Amino acid sequence: MSEVIKAEDLQTLIGQEREPSSWLEITQDRIDRFAEATNDHQFIHVDPEKAAATPFGGTIAHGFLTLSLLPWLTAETSPKIENQVMGINYGLDKLRFVQPVKVGARVRVRQLLLQAVERKPGHWMIKSRQTVEIEGQEKPALVAETISIIVVN
Repeated sequence: MSEVIKAEDLQTLIGQEREPSSWLEITQDRIDRFAEATNDHQFIHVDPEKAAATPFGGTIAHGFLTLSLLPWLTAETSPKIENQVMGINYGLDKLRFVQPVKVGARVRVRQLLLQAVERKPGHWMIKSRQTVEIEGQEKPALVAETISIIVVN
């Protein structure tokens, strides 16, 4: 379980990599449900037979599915902020999909706090680098610089 800290103490964590999250298996069911939610039914994601004939050798997760898992994956190891009212996704500065995630692969995230700035009283802008690793692979699935706003009382 992550520690509880004051927002003002986020500065002390800049440049420190967090422990990696637990592994999460990417199943065909998860990929299919993401395809349904986004109307992205490209065969490389949802048709195992056709996808087997591609260089991937089978279906792969949507890049944006992997990206969409970041809030859940990072929640496990991010510090809990004392008196936090809410967290808001604010955007991305950089995003690269480095390698596809094949169905059945397991992923986890490593995160590094890059910046924590109080933009106005009680509103902290947090910038982090998130690296989604694929178990047994040298190259990550993606690397992103995410920005969020944390609101505290």
